[in-house]
Amino acid sequence: MLYQLDDNDLSFPPIKLALTEPNGLLAFGGDLSIERLKNAYQQGIFPWYSSQDPLMWWSPNPRAIIPIDTLKINRTLRKFIKKSPYRITLNQKFAEVIDFCADAPFRKDGTWIVDEMQAAYIALHQRGLAHSIEVWQDHQDENNNHHSKLVGGLYGVTINGFFSGESMFYTQPNASKCALVALAKLLSEINIDFIDCQLLNPFLADMGAIEVSRDEFTQMKDTALSVIVPNNFWDPRTLSLC
Repeated sequence: MLYQLDDNDLSFPPIKLALTEPNGLLAFGGDLSIERLKNAYQQGIFPWYSSQDPLMWWSPNPRAIIPIDTLKINRTLRKFIKKSPYRITLNQKFAEVIDFCADAPFRKDGTWIVDEMQAAYIALHQRGLAHSIEVWQDHQDENNNHHSKLVGGLYGVTINGFFSGESMFYTQPNASKCALVALAKLLSEINIDFIDCQLLNPFLADMGAIEVSRDEFTQMKDTALSVIVPNNFWDPRTLSLC
């Protein structure tokens, strides 16, 4: 059975009732209000749909995660990071990052980040519940004027210590990988040991993502939700990769 959400009720059916085919589809309908989205992510549920579809909510089994202590930084990437070709920032251009993610040139099958989704996650960001990592390429022109170009980044939803990654983009080599490394380093500072990736893909697998059962994921998520994050932890600033 596929559940239709009530516009006046923010609750979701139990995630154990999600379909096996398509994997994880739990419900449709409702809206993308801040409170509904917060309630969804607290339960390990996320929205995912295209412009031709109704609003659909998912909780797949298995679930993709990246254990931070086994994040794969191969020799080539490690050498690249040591050259420090990019500058990494936190929460300085959230709207621009999500806009790039929606129009990422490597996304050949269209996007689920429709205008309504962009507006909803920008609202979450303004409430301190969604965050972005930005990757910049800095250079000087012939007049010694300094310029910075956004060349990569990622964004996701966070509640306490739980970070659920939504999307990433790059326009220059390794930019999205650098964003992911920076996020992992940041979360490790408050003893968070995994990043929720929702669904596995080849890029994430190359970076060390694995699949765990929904039950195991739920236990990990609940532990992360119990972590109290310092008030200034997500303040905009420059991040280090080393």
